[in-house]
Amino acid sequence: MAVLTSPPSAPAPAGPERPIERGKAAPGSARPGPARPGLALAGAALCVLAAVLLGFAANLTVVGHLKHARDQQVQYDELRKQLAEGTAPVGGNDSNGKPLVLGAPVGLLDIPALGVHEVVGEGTTSGVLMSGPGHRRDTPLPGQAGTSVIMGRLWGYGSPFAGLGRLPENATVTVMTGQGKAEYRVTGIRRAGDALPTAADPTKGRLTLITATGPAYTPSGVLRVDAELTSPVQPSPPRDRRSGWIGTSEEALKGDSGAWLAVFLWTQGLFLAALLAAWAQRVWGRWQTWICALPVLAGLGLAVAGAATRLLPNLL
Repeated sequence: MAVLTSPPSAPAPAGPERPIERGKAAPGSARPGPARPGLALAGAALCVLAAVLLGFAANLTVVGHLKHARDQQVQYDELRKQLAEGTAPVGGNDSNGKPLVLGAPVGLLDIPALGVHEVVGEGTTSGVLMSGPGHRRDTPLPGQAGTSVIMGRLWGYGSPFAGLGRLPENATVTVMTGQGKAEYRVTGIRRAGDALPTAADPTKGRLTLITATGPAYTPSGVLRVDAELTSPVQPSPPRDRRSGWIGTSEEALKGDSGAWLAVFLWTQGLFLAALLAAWAQRVWGRWQTWICALPVLAGLGLAVAGAATRLLPNLL
């Protein structure tokens, strides 16, 4: 006799899927951990360090050379206009009788043997020498009686005096000022320990070019090139201050201590931007954050490094 069996029962219809609540992870998926302020702070600190280091490297190489070239063009245009109008400075004051500001163009230096063609600014601080050679303010202008001093960098920011140690004796050096062209003849090169030249005749003119010596970007000494004036001596206007009145920051191989405030303020801005970038990466997304934050961090890093570079020796 055949045994009748009941057909298998159909599976119960599945109920409606329970929606996943917003803000909760799906079952079986990894749940992101809570934000850790310590990691965000460490990430911001690393961003600051990387931006400053990259800024230093850029300021002392590519960006620094570009800044030097631009500043030279601006100063050349200004000096050319002053020479054409007869308002170029011939002493420590401008045509209005006010003291020259730091960095004001005072002359055009030419050293044909080295291919040097640079506008000379007033002052020898680290900030002034970023734009080109600088005239020491407690010495007469080139072409006048006495010893004029011009300082320039050896490596960074255009390295205008990079070949100064190879300058041969009897080479010609000229400086165009508001009193005309002053011509000099090189008489010798001095390094640390060398004998000093004979005292200059107060009625004659002498020029001393100064830069650093030592391995790349690590100055260890001072190099001086002496030259005597061969063109007629120009009259010197009376100076309000005696020789040696300048501050320490304008002496050879000294940094500018006045740059600390700028370093502090720019560093604060960079650190805040790095913290904001670390926070935005968690709530916005990695690529979106870095596309927007990278230019800001790079710019602030260059600003911090540029201000900090002023603390380094001015002949670097």
